[in-house]
Amino acid sequence: MRIAKHFILVLCLTGPWQGFSGQLRAQSQGSVEGQVTLAETGAPLRGVSVLILQLGRTVVTDAEGHYRFDRVPEGFYHVLAHLDSTLTEEAKGVAVTAQRSATLNFTLAIAVHEYEITVTAGGKEETAFESFQTVDSHTSFDLAESTAPAIGDVLAGQPGNGVAKRSFGPGSSRPIIRGFDGDRVLVMQDGIRTGTLSSQSGDHGELINTSTLDRLEVVKGPATLLYGSNALGGVVNAVTRHHAVHEHPHEGLRGYVSGSAGSANAFGGGSAGFEYGHGKWLLWGGGAGQRSADYHTPQGPVFNSRTRIVNSYGGVGWYGDKTFASFSVQADDGAYGVPFAAEFEGGEEELDRIGIDSRRESYQGNWGLRKLGSAIERFTLKLNLTNWEHDEVEFFQDGGREVGTTFDQKQFVYRGVFEQAQRGRLTGRFGFWGLARDYNVAGAEAISPPVDQDAFAVFALEEIDFERFKLQFGGRLEKTHYAPGIFISGSTEGPRTDYPNRSFTGASAAAGVHAEVWRGGALVVNYAHSYRAPALEELYNFGPHLGSLAFEVGDPNLGPETGDGVEISLRQKSKRARGELNLFYYGFNNFVFPFPTGEFEDGLQVINFTQLDSRFTGAEANLGLALNSSVWFNLGMDYVDAQETTFNTPLPRIPPLRGRVGFDFRYQALSVKPELVLASDQQQTFTGETRTPGYGVANLKASYTIPQGHRVHQFAVNVFNIGDRLYRNHSSFIKDLAPEIGRGVRFTYRIRFF
Repeated sequence: MRIAKHFILVLCLTGPWQGFSGQLRAQSQGSVEGQVTLAETGAPLRGVSVLILQLGRTVVTDAEGHYRFDRVPEGFYHVLAHLDSTLTEEAKGVAVTAQRSATLNFTLAIAVHEYEITVTAGGKEETAFESFQTVDSHTSFDLAESTAPAIGDVLAGQPGNGVAKRSFGPGSSRPIIRGFDGDRVLVMQDGIRTGTLSSQSGDHGELINTSTLDRLEVVKGPATLLYGSNALGGVVNAVTRHHAVHEHPHEGLRGYVSGSAGSANAFGGGSAGFEYGHGKWLLWGGGAGQRSADYHTPQGPVFNSRTRIVNSYGGVGWYGDKTFASFSVQADDGAYGVPFAAEFEGGEEELDRIGIDSRRESYQGNWGLRKLGSAIERFTLKLNLTNWEHDEVEFFQDGGREVGTTFDQKQFVYRGVFEQAQRGRLTGRFGFWGLARDYNVAGAEAISPPVDQDAFAVFALEEIDFERFKLQFGGRLEKTHYAPGIFISGSTEGPRTDYPNRSFTGASAAAGVHAEVWRGGALVVNYAHSYRAPALEELYNFGPHLGSLAFEVGDPNLGPETGDGVEISLRQKSKRARGELNLFYYGFNNFVFPFPTGEFEDGLQVINFTQLDSRFTGAEANLGLALNSSVWFNLGMDYVDAQETTFNTPLPRIPPLRGRVGFDFRYQALSVKPELVLASDQQQTFTGETRTPGYGVANLKASYTIPQGHRVHQFAVNVFNIGDRLYRNHSSFIKDLAPEIGRGVRFTYRIRFF
């Protein structure tokens, strides 16, 4: 019934636009045309997406590689050509004048130098260099070199990007962005939150298999305007397909096949997917599976650290000139062990191990309109229904098993975005977003009541382009309501039924400037005000929680968390040098975090979710220098200092100062990347935390790509911890018991055809 109410609301919001039509505003117009070819062979490339960034308009090249835009308003535009993530994108500028055709040709090549694009930062496709937000974008080419059981391991291995990992073993590895974890980091798939419970607990994970992705994007800093109040630390967006971004058809077959295998944890996996287009119809599908055994360290194997993920997906879409619609289904199934959890459980001597079995079913529909009129260029609506279940399973030494606790969550999300037609220098987008969530947990270790959560928001993000500098500003108004049910607890305290309903309404806002300070250099300054409603677990949890190694006591009277942040970014991009320096400061009022009381219950430290003012300061730096045409020298560094400011106590699980020194040797299609990853010891510890020693780890990545017409073969190898160094991750819940993985190697082969 609640989901039906939200669906009716969506119809009310979108209904008036379904019949809207109009003519494009009368003004001086020209055209842009050209051809796209492959650098290695000179052959024309069909099916290339050519995008005018400022207008959000896309066309596809024909069999001879030709494209054309008609009715382009006078002005200067950036145009981007993109075909597949194993090839470079190319961006060029063009001036359009009235009644004339501008010619712009592109040459794409095997990805010798990375050229990042993002669709997550500003809600449109743009280069990372031109984005107001700080972005890391990883293509399928990059991901093949960093194959791992979970997204936390994939993203956290490159100091300088501000991304570390939280884990309770490899299966639950999840990104930490600039020291922010849990409900302050939003994980999405194709722009919609995944519907899992990974933010709630250190032993909960995601079921994202990176071998199936077109790219994986990380947006650092407050992204609350577009995606929600719990995105103030950052956003991780898994983009599954090229056409999840570009809503247009293509003729013929595209797809990929890949396989991976490795040592140190007996890693193995494979994936395959396709897109087939005919006329205005597009059909897609695919599947993947991967598993790993207990991982080995210099001290020996870590028992119960095995993982398994199986994914499958499919869908169909219709893409007309003025409207498009698609429907897709995805099913994920995974299981992984939680190391040492049986020891923390206590009281059951015959208990052998504890694992988590997870299942996710996701149904998504997209619908959109183009060329709506003089004010609105485009409208897109996404509807997503997700069913998530996971069981915390107890395995006994006699071979038996028993489900201790079951989590069940149903989530309906809708998001509508109106793209404004360009008015002089002004462009932008505005929209609405809503969520209906039914959360229930049952079993001996249930520590929260069932909760119904409803949320609704409206937002806008505007941009003014003065060519040498740009201004961006926007706001979001969001309301969240929690309605808890009767709590039947398995803890020693017995039932609690006194939880109140809570409602929170608040506004977030941001403003920024992006200025070209020299040729190939940019200065970006952003200010953001964020508003976050407390998370469900912060309000209502009560009982022993192995996922945080604590007896958690939530506070249903918590107030909203507000913050103000400033980020300064200096960027450089040229043929001989590329780099970025980011400095940031976030100050929070009523920051929610677990405060230890000094008492113990059920053998676990009692923590109360409390609110104190806090601040986060830090820096990230990356620098790449071309020593010659084939060799780049790369440096990276990131650091964050986070404390609550009442007692000046460091906050928990904050990553240490990290650095990276490496080279990138490239000869034609061969790439070899040796590097040394360094971390200082972490002595700024939260109450009850232990100091973590520093370390240095040597790694090597290499790949070789072979282009064959409209096919690209990629062979990749990742040799990690070459010296078999014993080291520990400060952000791991079990760092004192389990060091990180020892020396190993992973091989990946992938073929993409397009």
